Amino acid sequence: MAPTSIEMGDEAITSLFPGPFIKSQFRTKTQLPPPGTDLAGKVAIITGGNSGIGLHAARHLLSLKLSHLVIVVRTLAKGESVAAQLRKDHPAAKVDVWPLEMTSYPSIQAFVARVGSDLPRLDLAILNAGLMKPTFGLCEATGHEETIQVNFLSTFLLAILILPLCKAKAPKSQPGRLTIVSSGTALTAKFPNRNQCPLLASFDAVDPKGLTSAAWDPTDRYFTSKMLGHLLFVRLLDYLRAEDVIVNLVEPGMCKSSDLHRDVGGPIGVFLEGWKNLCGRKPQDGAWTYVDATIVKGKESHGCFLMDWEIHPFTKLVYEPEGKDIMDALWKEVMAEYAFAGVQDILERSKAGKL
Repeated sequence: MAPTSIEMGDEAITSLFPGPFIKSQFRTKTQLPPPGTDLAGKVAIITGGNSGIGLHAARHLLSLKLSHLVIVVRTLAKGESVAAQLRKDHPAAKVDVWPLEMTSYPSIQAFVARVGSDLPRLDLAILNAGLMKPTFGLCEATGHEETIQVNFLSTFLLAILILPLCKAKAPKSQPGRLTIVSSGTALTAKFPNRNQCPLLASFDAVDPKGLTSAAWDPTDRYFTSKMLGHLLFVRLLDYLRAEDVIVNLVEPGMCKSSDLHRDVGGPIGVFLEGWKNLCGRKPQDGAWTYVDATIVKGKESHGCFLMDWEIHPFTKLVYEPEGKDIMDALWKEVMAEYAFAGVQDILERSKAGKL
């Protein structure tokens, strides 16, 4: 059996440049599903599936004869426009568009309730929605900084709330599949406020260390949002059973024409687009990592971070002595944040094999 991400601590890296970046972007060959892979009869959900890598993943799944796809979007009109083309290209498939506002906890709860009531079956869910904000801003509904809210708090709330449905609505003969999109940038985040208490609240100021407003760093904020996902995910593993739902994190690589930097304009936006066009994978290649994580990889990928189609160590902080206290604090605060949604009960039932 392949080693898990937890067992690979000695291989953890703290810098992507130049070696790991060159290997990932230029020396890693795209891996397609085995010939004959057939998703007929299966049902899939993709959040953020109307653009970028998420849309390419939707196309890949439909090309493998997926029977029913639910594209989850913020703006229904944009989603319906994309879905119309997908229906035209794949007339045998059912393509639905459902709304979800990732900055709103009630919207997340309503979406999960709809999955419970409207989908008789669910084979795989890919949580792809995410963003990078060039300027500091707070979510009106929660009071948290937008990048942390969407990429971390909302994504993992959705993951935990949908977990019982991934089990209940999967075929009896096989576990459900839940893949959370992560990023290799988690491996190199600076995370300057790691020792702040309370931790989550420290992200809700322009400068999390209280120094100067000039300290706002949108790039590292995105990196840190993904690092927090690694730290919380490792703690979640005590509650997750591969027999019920195979849960993993996947990194698609830096891709050309991705929609991640859609809010970034000016010189920085121009630079990012140029950099992606020069060094990025084709988005359709990046999207195959999603398919690999949810269809090709089996129980050996449960609880793992997948990068370049392989099991890869988590961010190094997971393995360092100081990481334990940080993860303890993060876990305690996140569970308190989620208390309104009955998350602890879901996790305890999952741990006991009673989802």
